[in-house]
Amino acid sequence: MSRDGVPEVTAAEIAAGLRAAIARGDYAPGDRLPGENALMDSHGVARMTARKALAQLQAEGLTVTRRGVGVFVRGFTPVIRNGIARLASRPWEAGTPIWEREARGRALDVDSITVDAGTGAPDDIARILALAPGAKVCRRDRRYVLDGKPVMLATSYLPAELACGSPITEPDPGPGGIYARLADLGRAPVHFREDLTARMPTPEQAGALQLEPGTPVVTIDRIAADANGHPVELNRMTLDAAAYVIRYDFDA
Repeated sequence: MSRDGVPEVTAAEIAAGLRAAIARGDYAPGDRLPGENALMDSHGVARMTARKALAQLQAEGLTVTRRGVGVFVRGFTPVIRNGIARLASRPWEAGTPIWEREARGRALDVDSITVDAGTGAPDDIARILALAPGAKVCRRDRRYVLDGKPVMLATSYLPAELACGSPITEPDPGPGGIYARLADLGRAPVHFREDLTARMPTPEQAGALQLEPGTPVVTIDRIAADANGHPVELNRMTLDAAAYVIRYDFDA
């Protein structure tokens, strides 16, 4: 109860009001939200209630906190990832990396690439790629940065006997990326399956993606198979959930 006997507004109610104001555009990306003191005055609540309301918005990925400055509406424009169209059009045949099309002219950089041409496959990877336990795989690790912000970590695993001696083992595999090189080897991917899960990041992932506290990640395992149904790649992607809209667009 407040001092005058009126039930105190809850943190959830304050958060709902701010959330609606953001959705209406009352607060644009980059705008500063009312701070704890302002919310205490406008709603007649205790500091802890105001703090919980702001923490709820941050946990939802709507805001970022700048220590000593305030709470701001998250300003990064999400990437629209169309899970079907991005692969059905086979852009690598024209020499265009899949991810580059989604950047839509924004500043895209792969700022970290490491390749291990012959490492032992973890048990789950060997199973997915239909390899014998402990078989060698070519592992490619990348970090994708858009407009200066890390948004995705990706690790590709390909059978080493397939990738060995090809540009796939190079940091830059050439125009069209590794799918174009698989096509050069007569093993073009023609069927894909993606499994999506959501969870909280590991500390290493949170650091690499520079995530705000409370921001979850989406993990996508994409399995590419050739015309004979044999798996040729597993790409395990970890996405900043606040940086993506994952879209599936298809006819009934």
